Amino acid sequence: MKNILSLLVILFSLSSPAQEFSMKLFKNKTPRNIGPGGMSGRVTSIDVVHSNPDIMYSGTASGGLWKSTSGGIKWNPIFENEVTASIGAIAIQQSNPSVIWVGTGEGNPRNSLNGGFGIYKSLDGGKNWLLMGLEKTRHIHRVIIDPTNPDIVYAAAIGSPWGEHKERGVYKTINGGKTWTKILYTNTKSGAADLVMDPQNPNKLIAAMWEHKRDPWFFNSGGKGSGMYITYDGGKTWKQKTAKEGLPEGELGRIGIAIAQNKPEIIYALVEAKKNGLYKSIDGGDTWKLVSENMEEIGNRPFYYAREVLLESQKTILEAKGQLISDYQNELESRWILELKSKFHVDLNEEVFQKVKSIISK
Repeated sequence: MKNILSLLVILFSLSSPAQEFSMKLFKNKTPRNIGPGGMSGRVTSIDVVHSNPDIMYSGTASGGLWKSTSGGIKWNPIFENEVTASIGAIAIQQSNPSVIWVGTGEGNPRNSLNGGFGIYKSLDGGKNWLLMGLEKTRHIHRVIIDPTNPDIVYAAAIGSPWGEHKERGVYKTINGGKTWTKILYTNTKSGAADLVMDPQNPNKLIAAMWEHKRDPWFFNSGGKGSGMYITYDGGKTWKQKTAKEGLPEGELGRIGIAIAQNKPEIIYALVEAKKNGLYKSIDGGDTWKLVSENMEEIGNRPFYYAREVLLESQKTILEAKGQLISDYQNELESRWILELKSKFHVDLNEEVFQKVKSIISK
């Protein structure tokens, strides 16, 4: 049957008259974009100038860094001449908004992620960039600037999911990026999946270390290198929080952490474990309590993305694991008022949440 069909196709093509092609057919036609629709991929990070929120920067998984001076109405690419287009973290020096730090290599380890090449610094609002080291970390998921001393910067390097290497963990510079010191490290398969700073005490930081390994056919999340660590002296010493303080027993996977800006004793952690859950601390991270284990409402892919943003004000919004899940007043565990999780994916996380955050903060 296949031979007969092939013969008919050949005979038809030989018997059909040749058709002339002319560009005149396209004389009144204009080109249109037929895709791909999301060339930049996932939006991985956004930061805004606090003194002028119309100025904002948006980093993408594979489309570089973008800047808006119109509150997000218009955007221009500002990272086109660097060796990588994958952005993992953005941090603006709020005391001098012309200074911007960018960690390259997105921190959501899909099998399609693009690698980074160190941490960059701009002194002129993104017009020019300086490579400030950490090239071998491959993926930097968080950058935090000490608000009391801008020469002190922390970089949370999640590392490459494709291989084992020692250039991962939490790094610190005290001289504006001239040199870096690794201040937290567990093993060659574990990187820093999250890092937050106490807004009232810049020497206190909470880090989430995550052991993970990706292969083309398999992904392993969790292991002995995972865990939550707290420092009170700028990273000189760290204390690991375990089941003794209320966190899950056994090996942990990825952890997302959020700290209330005006109530830093209130902290939430989304923990991937044998049974995933949302945990809360009301004493600055010393002890923890499980407040929700309904992962259908919180998010069911913690290994892919785990991000929390917390505002303690008249209204509180929590964005967790890539999904805007609830808008509520008072305590998180009291009740869910609004569920929008089915409408948002990691691609929209940062943009959607920053917009909501700006509204709530007014």
